[in-house]
Amino acid sequence: MTGQSSTFQAFPTANQRTVFPCLAILGLALLLAMVSPSRGQDSVCLRGVNISGAEFGGPDGKAGTDYTYPSDATLDWAAARNMAVIRLPFRWERLQTRLNGALDQDELSRLKDTVERANRRGLTVILDLHNYAEYRGEKIGQKTDTGNVPPEALADFWRRLASEFSGNEKAVYGLMNEPAGITAQSWFEAAQAAVTAIRQTGADNLVLVPGTIWSGASHWFEEQDGGSNADLFERLSDPANRFAFEFHQYMDEDFSGTKADCPRVSDAVAALSSVTEWLRQHDFKGFLGEFGGTSAPDCLSGLMEMAGFVNENRDVWIGWTAWAAGDWWGDYPLSLQPVGRIDRPQFKVLEPFLAGGIGCGRP
Repeated sequence: MTGQSSTFQAFPTANQRTVFPCLAILGLALLLAMVSPSRGQDSVCLRGVNISGAEFGGPDGKAGTDYTYPSDATLDWAAARNMAVIRLPFRWERLQTRLNGALDQDELSRLKDTVERANRRGLTVILDLHNYAEYRGEKIGQKTDTGNVPPEALADFWRRLASEFSGNEKAVYGLMNEPAGITAQSWFEAAQAAVTAIRQTGADNLVLVPGTIWSGASHWFEEQDGGSNADLFERLSDPANRFAFEFHQYMDEDFSGTKADCPRVSDAVAALSSVTEWLRQHDFKGFLGEFGGTSAPDCLSGLMEMAGFVNENRDVWIGWTAWAAGDWWGDYPLSLQPVGRIDRPQFKVLEPFLAGGIGCGRP
């Protein structure tokens, strides 16, 4: 999720969030019928949710106290709801406690255990390095008085982690969550170094490559010092030619995913449309790694429109993961985590779009 703000504003009451008027249900049902995908023609593999928790807390947090990996019950729920994939956020500093150092075996064991439990249930796992292009507060490629995180440090991390999951078709490498506070030029150098390092290990796993400015589709063409994401990343080189660009797109007033309503659905879809044409032009693939909203009516209809758009443009979009489920979300207004056995309104409108990866080919 975007790091632009951690404070939600002007949320409705619990009753307002969960009670959905009958007329709104009818309207959403009509929209669902209009944009629901055809299973017989489906070719998108990766549809599911983010399952948060392992990225919670500070870099030195304690497992089970400050952060948590998904429970069996949550993975059972994901598998039972016809998902094909989960996106699994985790922190760089816990898995590699010093730059260019060995991976922490206890944290690696927790990560591997989660992947194995998910894979047993038929779920692909996107390994999402949830660090906003920084390590212990230092941005990649920016020399400071207190330290430096060179692009090669990210390459070293992925060289080590890629070796652990090489050959597992149900493990996808998400290079970095929402690079921010860094130019597209600096991030491109780090991303290219990471992709090269992954392939040098012999791993041919699918790699997801994000852009800067919180990975926003709305920012893909925005001019930055050294060039836009679109300008730079058309030059990305992958010897295995097995990558997709990861985009995030929220629908609230500032596209941050931190507000109670979703007044900018049309703008969000327009942003997806623009990057769709760019992907087609360059024969690239895309993945919508985050989008989400509260149970407000405009958010629910927006969730359906966003999922429907990606599904309908499956010649270039390989799928999506909505934000976010997770055992520790509690009353977080964007939560997709079921309450007992009851699914949240947001998940109910997304469920018909999952389609379980029917008819998928190798991305």
